[in-house]
Amino acid sequence: MIDFTLTKFKNSYLNAYKGLSKEIWWLAFITLINRAGTMVMPFLTLYLQDSLNFSISQVGTILTCFGIGSFVGSWIGGKLTDKIGYYKVMLSSLIMSGVSFLFLQAMDTFLSFCLGIFITTVFADAFRPAIFVAINSLSKPENVTRSVTLIRLAINLGFAVGPFVGGLIITSIGYYALFWIDGVTCVSAGFLLYMVLKPKASLSNLNLNSASGLSKIETEEKATNYQKIDFGIFLLIVLFTGIAFMQLFSIIPLYHKDVYNLSEWQIGMIISLNGLLIFAFEMPLVHLLEEKKFSKLSITIASLFLILISFAILNFEKNIAIILVSMTLLTFGEMLAFPSTNKLALDMADKNHKGQYMALYSMSFSLAHIISGKMGSYIVEMFGFTTNWNLMVLILTIAILLSLFLKLKISKRSKAIKELKVSLST
Repeated sequence: MIDFTLTKFKNSYLNAYKGLSKEIWWLAFITLINRAGTMVMPFLTLYLQDSLNFSISQVGTILTCFGIGSFVGSWIGGKLTDKIGYYKVMLSSLIMSGVSFLFLQAMDTFLSFCLGIFITTVFADAFRPAIFVAINSLSKPENVTRSVTLIRLAINLGFAVGPFVGGLIITSIGYYALFWIDGVTCVSAGFLLYMVLKPKASLSNLNLNSASGLSKIETEEKATNYQKIDFGIFLLIVLFTGIAFMQLFSIIPLYHKDVYNLSEWQIGMIISLNGLLIFAFEMPLVHLLEEKKFSKLSITIASLFLILISFAILNFEKNIAIILVSMTLLTFGEMLAFPSTNKLALDMADKNHKGQYMALYSMSFSLAHIISGKMGSYIVEMFGFTTNWNLMVLILTIAILLSLFLKLKISKRSKAIKELKVSLST
């Protein structure tokens, strides 16, 4: 019985990875190289304080420049993706961000580093909308969600490897080596992209590497008003979800240290639980939900409930088990939320402007990154952690209500369209 169960689990796990295109696997490998090489970012605040002697206020301003650069880069990347195609944007982003990392180590004044981190992030995050459109173009329609999940797996694995290796490099060589490694790995990822995913010359005249995978001579179709309204509501849902989730990288570690008196190593181990669970369970979980044919909005609503509970239980009795359960719930909520909202954004996007729609999706997370840390730190300083957790519960409750409203709205419209088709056919 046990052997049968293990075999069934193994087959189910392996099936989750079957059917994905060769191009998606290459894209995941390129992403892994790029993210594993991005070693400066986890140690950025330490570098700014220890090596450049910037104040906490100056560090906060630099991180704001980072967020604004991400916001602007996503917007530019989306616009360019629709104009010149995802391939050129991705290649340019990797090479230019690699070069920017090399120059960033020479920035040693406050203003120059603000400008440098802004430019570097603009180049780096132009990649984000382009890769979403690439996934949509290089995948079969039924595999898009799993393809997104595979790329997320590569990102999480890269972030797991990068900080570990980066810490060893800082100890043995110094911070300056990180900038060189970041720059070289970005350029190397760009070179690999050029070698394995360059569009075939025979297809270039049709510009099949454009955002929609269609010829530019195709008639432009504008999204109708109701589609834009739906997408606007959806972006609010994504923004509220992002504001809550980004607490994982700002307020939650602070809570672990101030309330539970945990060391940096212990905090790192708890947060690493997030990456380990994603690596082990996200792909088979997404595959299972696809087989069950749950709607993406239903999955999104379920994910919001899990994230909401993960914050609500932090108000219970102070116990190490509570923060472990909270991290687990937050992680499973993340596993459900991000692949489903990625696919929803692609499905709701006007097919000739997918780059711009995916830019708006990415910009929602960039804005959430800017808001979450600033707002959370202010609330904690003025009113305490409990008030902050309750605020997250309120924000997520609003996101759930918006999701239910959007689901009902789309369901009613789909029903009306079906009834209209029936009446026209009779």
